[in-house]
Amino acid sequence: MPIPDYQTLMRPVLQAFANGSTRIQDVLPALVEAHDLTPDEVAERIPSGTMTLLANRAHWARTYMSKAGLLSSPKRGTHLITQKGRLFLERFPDRIDNNVLAESSSFEEWRAGSDPQAKPKTDDAKSRPAALIETPEDRLSSAFDEIQSALVAEVLEAVLTLTPARFERLVVDLLLAMGYGGGDLARGQQTRLSSDGGIDGIVNEDELGLDAVYIQAKRYDPSNKVGRPALNAFVGSLTGEGATKGVFVTTSDFSREAIQYVAKVQHRIVLINGDRLARLMIKHEVGVRARRSLVIRSVDEDYFSDV
Repeated sequence: MPIPDYQTLMRPVLQAFANGSTRIQDVLPALVEAHDLTPDEVAERIPSGTMTLLANRAHWARTYMSKAGLLSSPKRGTHLITQKGRLFLERFPDRIDNNVLAESSSFEEWRAGSDPQAKPKTDDAKSRPAALIETPEDRLSSAFDEIQSALVAEVLEAVLTLTPARFERLVVDLLLAMGYGGGDLARGQQTRLSSDGGIDGIVNEDELGLDAVYIQAKRYDPSNKVGRPALNAFVGSLTGEGATKGVFVTTSDFSREAIQYVAKVQHRIVLINGDRLARLMIKHEVGVRARRSLVIRSVDEDYFSDV
């Protein structure tokens, strides 16, 4: 099952502290057992890679409950359940979430200061819509994914405006940016359109040109899929050149027959469709540039260690 959101983890985390745990690390085994998490799920990390997703959500559950006075922290990294916390365990045997924590004025004041959309109203706090179930990291990741998805579409639209020759050059540039040919511009070449023999570009992986990747690039409308005949012709071109490696790139997609055909041939051929092309361009900054960077900071544990 997927890792529960941080609100679902609140009561199990609080119960673990009531059972004697004093650190988040001590709480995690109980959460794994309670929610029957697999080793892969336990190992899943947040986008930054700094901690596991389970630990991150458990930390946020602890943070929110601390703001409501259910937990206290006599020293850094050590947390104890309060009398109020034990009372909440008795009063809410099934679930503790932000709506439950809203009973605490300290929690409402803290949330109002950290989230303008969560400012207390004059009416009963429980009458307003339920709070978001995502942690700040989750919301940031979701926003990033939304921006990334929109950028993929924009990049692909820009690529479709290129001439066939310029598109072929783009594909060579991308492979060089990905590290093929050692990133040396001199090792990437675009073949002549009039006599390319079905090969649009070549990237030499070594200085002497003993090992090369041959490229076919098709700037097609998204509705026009590349079929098996085009791949069959590409394989023939590779054979004629005595080549074993090829990359076939298109702005559209590949038919099922084309994909099945490539899987059976002896040549090593990689297929890159429009979506993957745009994402690779974004990842390796070909045709895109960074407009804004956000830095997420955390406490430097080494600085505060007792050394």
